Amino acid sequence: MRIGVVVNPIAGMGGRVGLKGTDGKVAEARDRGAEQRAPERAVDALSALYDRSPDVELLTYGGEMGAEEARATGFDPEIVGEPGKGDTSAADTREAVRKLVAEEVDLILFVGGDGTAVDVAETIAESEEDVPMLGVPAGVKIYSSVFAVTPKAAGRVAASFDRVEEREVNDIDEEAYRAGEVRAELKAIASVPIAESLQSSKQLGGGTVESLAAGVADDVKPGVTYVLGPGSTVGAIKSELGFDGSPLGVDVWRDGEVVARDANEDELLAALGDENVIVVSPIGGQGFVFGRGNHQISPDVIRRSDVQIVASKTKLDGIGVLRTDTGDEDVDESLRGWRKVRVGRFERRMLKLS
Repeated sequence: MRIGVVVNPIAGMGGRVGLKGTDGKVAEARDRGAEQRAPERAVDALSALYDRSPDVELLTYGGEMGAEEARATGFDPEIVGEPGKGDTSAADTREAVRKLVAEEVDLILFVGGDGTAVDVAETIAESEEDVPMLGVPAGVKIYSSVFAVTPKAAGRVAASFDRVEEREVNDIDEEAYRAGEVRAELKAIASVPIAESLQSSKQLGGGTVESLAAGVADDVKPGVTYVLGPGSTVGAIKSELGFDGSPLGVDVWRDGEVVARDANEDELLAALGDENVIVVSPIGGQGFVFGRGNHQISPDVIRRSDVQIVASKTKLDGIGVLRTDTGDEDVDESLRGWRKVRVGRFERRMLKLS
């Protein structure tokens, strides 16, 4: 089997520093102290691939767009081209995909977010070749259903798939997203390997959460610092607590006051106290409580906090399992197991987090 690998090395850089995306924001992300995530996640995926299929024929682009990560995991890849100088761009991604398709690869394994997925899918469509694609999640926003649930899962799927199905490639307007509005748009339909460890498209709807929000507000304790994640469900809790939170950002509340609004990772760490509680709601249809759209709540923040998961009954009915993908295996392991999910003022359900 011949697998083409494309890494968007700047994908996800804006997450932990609160930019909610990296499109056009690389310099600002670096100014805020952002570090690259995608190369490390590419290594995780390729390590899993190498463990299961070390003899696979790997083709990729030069430098951080795949060659460095492939060699770090034991592969001796064929290099089909080199990116330009400086930060890589969508044009580099598209050129890499064009060259990989021309080499008749059996799969494009890409590392990035929804923007990268659009670049890959549209370039494959332009080639008029039916080459399947599979995403390694590394971006801030992951609304498409062409991604494996974790980098390691992507490597496992790439090593063993034998069938494909059509999946949606979605993207959202990042400027609107930063302003608190989700404008999702179907960009393409792509062939994707069939596997249980693929995520679904994000559902944009939700249920009634007023009683849930009231229950959380009833239970707040003096002196406790509450880290309140993004989304409409936790947004209702923010309103119940008496403030207008950032709808797609992370806010910190303690003793009746907003300690930090739309905070990045450093601001969250600075705002934490002796006792901290993170309140998050899983992404509808996907089940992720960490690692999708809330990268600011980093492993370091999680280690210092308890975690409370909340969800409307409607949302929970569509989720078979909760997931976490923080990028830190020890933290993910500490979160796994059966978790209580608050679904009403007093009612809770048990759901497994994996």
